[in-house]
Amino acid sequence: MTETPETTYDAIVIGSGAGGLSAAVTAAHHGLSVAVIEKADVLGGATTWSGGWAWTPGTSFARRDGVVEDTEEFRTYLRSVIGDYYQDDNIDAFLDAAPEMVDFFHTQTRLQFTPGTAIKDIYGDLPGAGTGHRSVGPTPFNGRKVRPEVRAKLRHQLYETSFLGMGIMAGPDLKKFLSASRMDVRGWLHAARRVLVHVWDMVVHRRNMQMVNGAAMIGRLAASSDDLGVELLTGTTARDLITDASGRVTGVTVQGPDGTRELIASRGVVLATGGFPSDVELRRDLFPRTPTGQEHWTLAPKESTGDGLRMAQAVGAAATTDLKAPAAWCPVSEVPYLNGKVGTFPHIMDRAKPGSIGVVSTGRRFVNEANGYYDYVDGMINAAPEGEPVQSWQIADSTFVRRYPLGMAKPFPVPLFPYVRNGYLVKGRTLRELAERCGIDPDGLETTVAEFNDNARRGEDPEFHRGETEFNRYGGDPKVVPNPSLAPVEKGPFYAVKVLPGSFGTFAGISADGRARVLGEDGSPIAGLYTAGNDRASIMGGFYPAGGINLGPALTFGYVAGREMASSEGR
Repeated sequence: MTETPETTYDAIVIGSGAGGLSAAVTAAHHGLSVAVIEKADVLGGATTWSGGWAWTPGTSFARRDGVVEDTEEFRTYLRSVIGDYYQDDNIDAFLDAAPEMVDFFHTQTRLQFTPGTAIKDIYGDLPGAGTGHRSVGPTPFNGRKVRPEVRAKLRHQLYETSFLGMGIMAGPDLKKFLSASRMDVRGWLHAARRVLVHVWDMVVHRRNMQMVNGAAMIGRLAASSDDLGVELLTGTTARDLITDASGRVTGVTVQGPDGTRELIASRGVVLATGGFPSDVELRRDLFPRTPTGQEHWTLAPKESTGDGLRMAQAVGAAATTDLKAPAAWCPVSEVPYLNGKVGTFPHIMDRAKPGSIGVVSTGRRFVNEANGYYDYVDGMINAAPEGEPVQSWQIADSTFVRRYPLGMAKPFPVPLFPYVRNGYLVKGRTLRELAERCGIDPDGLETTVAEFNDNARRGEDPEFHRGETEFNRYGGDPKVVPNPSLAPVEKGPFYAVKVLPGSFGTFAGISADGRARVLGEDGSPIAGLYTAGNDRASIMGGFYPAGGINLGPALTFGYVAGREMASSEGR
C-alpha cells in the first residue's frame, strides 16, 4: 500500500481571500514557513471582486487627520445597529486589533492603504455613527510589480463592475469617469488616458494591469506573500483536517495536480475558504424565501461551497447560524451576453443617484434606495408578495440613464441600445407601457411615481426618508439640490432593470473567539485551528452597519490568527 506523501510547514492557510492572505503574510513576517491552499486556479476569492474597502475604525490615518474618536463611540454605534446580537468579546477584539493590523500592513508589507476620509457609516441617524475616517482601502497596484509567475495566479477583475475589463476605483477615479458623461474635458482626458493604458496592457500582457479596489488588495497581499516565501498552491483542494490523539489539528489532506498528500502544520491551520454562498443546499436550508436554493445570485466565486465549515464541523467545531441574516445581501441583476453566458451585476451605486426608484410587482416602493445594499435586499425579501419570486425593478427616466449608470448600462456616451436589445433593460414610452412589459401593476406604478415626484421636487421623501443621512447624500449627486438623493422620474422614455436577491458572501459560519480560534460545541477552542474571512461567523450578528464590515474583520482576524500561530510555539 502506497503511503500518502507528507510535507511539513509551520502554518497552513486554506483559502486565499483577504482573510487567508492576511493570515499567511502575518505568519510569514514572524518567521513561519507558510503554505496557502486554494481550490481555484487563481487567488483572491470574493475579495478580488469587491470594492476593497475595509471598515477599520480608530486607525493612525484618522488620528493624523485630526479625527480622534474614543473606542466607546464605535461600540455605541455597533450596539445601536446590532442590538441583542452584539458580541462583546469578538467586537472588542476586533476594535483593538484593527488599527494595529492597518499599521502592520501599511508599514511592513506591500499592502499600502488609502484612508476613506469621506466614507460614511450607513445609519447616520444612530448614536455613534461616523461621517468618515473609519475605513481604509488599498492604493492602486500595477501588475508589473509582481513576478509573472504570481501575476498569472491573480484572479481577473469582475467584468460586470469594470469598464471593458478595467477596474474603476471608487472616489476621484469614478467621479472623473462620471463627469465625462456631462462633457467635462478633464473627465474625458482622465478616462481616455486610463482606457488607452488598459488597451495597451490587454494587447501586451493579456490582462488588466491597473489593479484597483479588491483586485489591488489581493495583488498587494499576493506580492507580499511572495516576498516572504509563502507557497501559493492554486488548483489544490483541501479535503480533511488531520488531528492527533488529543484532538489537536495538525494538518490537512489535499488533492492537487500531484495527487493526494498530507500537509503537516506544526503551529496551526487557518480556515478561510470563503463561506458557503455557492452551496445550493445550505442556501436552501438557511436563506429566507429560497425554497430550492436556486433563488439566489451570489457575487462570490463558484468555489465558495462551504468547505471550511464542513471540515471544521468534522473535527467538532460549532456553527453560528442564528443571526439576523445568514448572508451579506446585495441586490444584483443578470446580464445576458452574446456568447450565451450570463453575468451577475451588483447594484451598489446606481440606487442612490437622483431620479430612480425601486418597486416590487405591486408598483410600490419598499425601501430607502440610497441606504446600504443589505437594506435593499432585506426590504425586497419582506415586500415581495407571497407566492411570487423575490424580485424588484429599478425604474429610471431618460435623464437618469444619460447621466448615471442603471445597473450594467453605462451613461453617455456609451449607447443604451445593446442593453435594450438583449433584454437587460426594459424600455417603455410611458410608465404604463413600461409596467406592462415588466409585469408590474401599471396603476400602482403610476400612483407611486406621481407621489414620489411631487415630494422629490421639494427634496423630500416622507415615506422612506431618502437623503436625510450623510450616507445617502454621499451616494447621491452633489449638483442636485435641494436633496442630492432625489429627483423626479418624469421624462420618457422610461427604463427598468430587474433586480434579484444576491450576496457578497455568508454571515453564518464557524464559531470563533477574539483570538481567531475555532470553538468546539462546548465553547472551548479547538487546538491548532483558526478561522478568518467569511468562513468565520460574522461578528456583526448578521447586520451591515457600514461598508467594509466583511473585509475589515477578515483582514483583522487573519492578522490575529497569524500572530497567534507565531506565538504558539507548537502548542
